[in-house]
Amino acid sequence: MSSMFGKPRAGGERPPQSPLAECNVAILGCRGAGKSALTVKFLTKRFISEYDPNLEDTYTSEELVDQQPVLLKVMDTADQDGPGNCERYLCWASAFLVVYSIDDRKSFEGCQSYLEVLALHARGCQRRCPVLLLGNKLDMEQYRQVPSAEGMSLASRFGCLFYEVSACQDFAGVQHVFHEAVREMRRQAERSLPVRPLFITEERPCPPVATPVALPTRHGLASCTFNTLSTVNYKEIPSVAQAKLVTVKSSRAQSKRKAPTLTLLKGFKIF
Repeated sequence: MSSMFGKPRAGGERPPQSPLAECNVAILGCRGAGKSALTVKFLTKRFISEYDPNLEDTYTSEELVDQQPVLLKVMDTADQDGPGNCERYLCWASAFLVVYSIDDRKSFEGCQSYLEVLALHARGCQRRCPVLLLGNKLDMEQYRQVPSAEGMSLASRFGCLFYEVSACQDFAGVQHVFHEAVREMRRQAERSLPVRPLFITEERPCPPVATPVALPTRHGLASCTFNTLSTVNYKEIPSVAQAKLVTVKSSRAQSKRKAPTLTLLKGFKIF
């Protein structure tokens, strides 16, 4: 069954030495919330209105999220009316989608039981998995029983993201939710990385290697020198904050035109 909706990999088989990063997403919710419809919509861009509510399976799809490939595994759970044998997905999933139907308040109330189970599981394990609360069937707006504000309040209470989509109409919105689950998993993995120690070394100054070179006098300008700069004597140049603007007039040109005006930074040498 897992290959029924899976998308074929492009470019042939991937070399065994470079496996794809994996993200396991479990879709939870009461019966009739539209979990299977969301799964099929994401994998095939099609909508199904009839399905077996007792069927549970896992589907695999290779996705490109933020230009990074990932092997996304989706478990379409088949709980009856609440979290029952939840150990099968609590230890497997790296992200959770908790789904309710906006036109069914009972399904919304059932989401609270799932969120409580996930919060209890997060306190008892070392890793923290992202949770997204999803209000489905946005196309049934005229029959809405759960306002968006209640969904946002519940999501804020449990510290999870909140979205409303329509598995019937909006493929882009459904795809965004699944990809956002992958992004949240990546962010959580980055937060869990150990902090690398910071080593600071002090370098001793090297003897100067700049050699003054004299420039001949041209057109009445005073002779000046410049140094061949290297990485060891760059501190000799004054900072920009200390530099001052100075106007220097050159000698009158041979013609009767007005002499040009040069604007320099005081403290800098002419190159």
